[in-house]
Amino acid sequence: MVVTDMSGFPERGVLSADTSPMVERLQIDAWRRMSPAHKARTVDGLTRTAQVLALAGIRQRHPGASERECFLRLAVLKLGSGTTRRLYPDAAALLERSA
Repeated sequence: MVVTDMSGFPERGVLSADTSPMVERLQIDAWRRMSPAHKARTVDGLTRTAQVLALAGIRQRHPGASERECFLRLAVLKLGSGTTRRLYPDAAALLERSA
């Protein structure tokens, strides 16, 4: 069941359990003041950082992996095994070894 507020829109949940409601409101207000270009740059930077961290984790768990294998493992994380297998047929062997 989705809880709605008086406007009929679903209520927004807490963004971060360790942040006070006042600080969360300040953060949301700051996001609202950002230009669309600034928001896009911020999201792009966060996305790139997440990918770098995901690749670092892959390399740590699979130290002998080639760049292609790391790419395919990242694709599995981002797209799921079914989509990765369809888009990158050479991922099938990797996925079979990992099963």
